[in-house]
Amino acid sequence: MTIDEGKLHALAGKMIGEIGAAANGVLLLIGDKLGLFRAIRAHGPLTSEELAQRTGTNERYILEWLCAQAATGLVEYDRGKARFFMSPEQIALAADEESPVFMGGGFESLAAVFAGEERLTRAFKTGDGIGWDQHCNCLFCGTERFFRTGYKTHLVDEWLPALDGVVAKLKRGARVADIGCGHGASTIIMAERFPESEFVGIDYHEGSIIEARRKAGTLANIRFEVGRAQDYEGANYDLVAIFDALHDMGDPIGAVTHIRKTMARDATLMVVEPMAADRLEDNLNPISRSFYAFSTQICVPASMSQRGQAALGAQAGEKKITDTIKAGGFSRVRCATATLFNMILEARI
Repeated sequence: MTIDEGKLHALAGKMIGEIGAAANGVLLLIGDKLGLFRAIRAHGPLTSEELAQRTGTNERYILEWLCAQAATGLVEYDRGKARFFMSPEQIALAADEESPVFMGGGFESLAAVFAGEERLTRAFKTGDGIGWDQHCNCLFCGTERFFRTGYKTHLVDEWLPALDGVVAKLKRGARVADIGCGHGASTIIMAERFPESEFVGIDYHEGSIIEARRKAGTLANIRFEVGRAQDYEGANYDLVAIFDALHDMGDPIGAVTHIRKTMARDATLMVVEPMAADRLEDNLNPISRSFYAFSTQICVPASMSQRGQAALGAQAGEKKITDTIKAGGFSRVRCATATLFNMILEARI
């Protein structure tokens, strides 16, 4: 076997990058938890001593953390003044939770992945699944934080208007079900914008429903219920939405079939899924890399834990998702709109 030294060095560089990214993931999580990025945003440029004082942390740890973030490119270093600061772009990604590109929740979710590594390794051998409810709480919180920024940016201003006649119904007063709602971020965003409509968020994970109820506070047009996609209660819904959850289901066709039965005659099903091409060779890019990794660790095991074990995965692609929806009884399915990270499918009976 002959080794191409140029290719070897290039691949070794990628592996070094992988190791660095994995190691720094923990530091990003710590920086988010301790408010280090937020403190730099609010008070920078700062020395390591000043940042430690601002955050009640140990200066020696802070110095090494800052060096790691500067080497990563998430913090800037002013060599002349020996101070650290953040650019607007770095702030948007790591320090501003209201930013549409804030990524802090993704690193919080990774804590659950690493905590469950031994269990996932066993699942590779046995083929057993790992239910969503079997993960630690940081997965639920991190997932909400990661997706909520995109929902706040796109859901009511872009995605819903892309659906035929839906916004007009919501303004008049409609019945809406959000299936697999988790902590209720998507449900709450819609309920706040359309006070004339009635919203119900449904999720099989009781802990998430309890948290969703807490977050909804005193909103009068919303409620949250524990239920499964394939047999939840309710009828005559004008809009049913599934946000980044259909591919996690063990029996997505069964779920869609039941959803159809609970919808009004002229209702709409909105299915939001991670952006993906239909062919593997077209998904070999940095975004799909992240989606495939989380899918291996979270989505496929969740589906495998359920009776149907469809295991669509987070990169199923538009055709496979469309075929699933049509198999559940919908005759018309189209991609209404899309973002860099999501495709929004509209289905009608």
